[in-house]
Amino acid sequence: MIEVTNFQKTYRSTQAVEDLTFNVQPGQILGLVGPNGAGKTSTLRSIAGIIPPSGGSIRVAGHDIVRDAIPAKAKLAYVPDDPKLFDTLTVWEHLEFMASAYRVPNWQAIGDGLLQQFELTEKRNTMAQELSRGMRQKVAMSCAYLHNPQALLFDEPHTGLDPRGIRTMRDSVLQRAQAGTAVIVSSHLLELVEDMCTHLLILHRGKNMFFGTMEEAQSAFGDNATLEDVFFRITEGGAAPALPEVPE
Repeated sequence: MIEVTNFQKTYRSTQAVEDLTFNVQPGQILGLVGPNGAGKTSTLRSIAGIIPPSGGSIRVAGHDIVRDAIPAKAKLAYVPDDPKLFDTLTVWEHLEFMASAYRVPNWQAIGDGLLQQFELTEKRNTMAQELSRGMRQKVAMSCAYLHNPQALLFDEPHTGLDPRGIRTMRDSVLQRAQAGTAVIVSSHLLELVEDMCTHLLILHRGKNMFFGTMEEAQSAFGDNATLEDVFFRITEGGAAPALPEVPE
């Protein structure tokens, strides 16, 4: 569903991401982690088609994000770490706008369900500028879900959410994955990644230090290794772990 091949991103003389290759299949949840400046947001924004790659290719649902941008973007949704809503639109008007942009038929029932899921029903007619940071995050997630994307990209989705909001977000992502959506979650909250993700990609200084299942990452350092153990040993040790050979 998401195919990234030899992806590179350069800003003038700075190489943010170097020769990155990975994929996310339907139903998988990939945790994208790494220190600040590792290239995580550049990767997500390039997959979303917001910034162009400097090299390599990115495909979403079989469509090249550069050469076939509109069909690719129609199949995905991206929730940044600080969603920019329209201050003078209400919560419901945001959903109406997204339904129009993505040509979602009979969207009102879906919209009502999303407001209920994210505890936004009472805020239905509230303008975005009057919402708290957490409420704005919930509106952004509702808008992302409205057109039922096949690929979901989240950059620090828990930011601004209270514990109940984090649980709602986590459960909603798991539900989408169970329905066949391919998901990428970038987060510094390692416990959240460990709890909900099936696969792991660790970036460090723009390079792929590890890509595989959560079980492979943890077993590479022993059965009792936590994601925190894996993260620090890979990023501070400077080398990827040696994975066990798979019998032919």
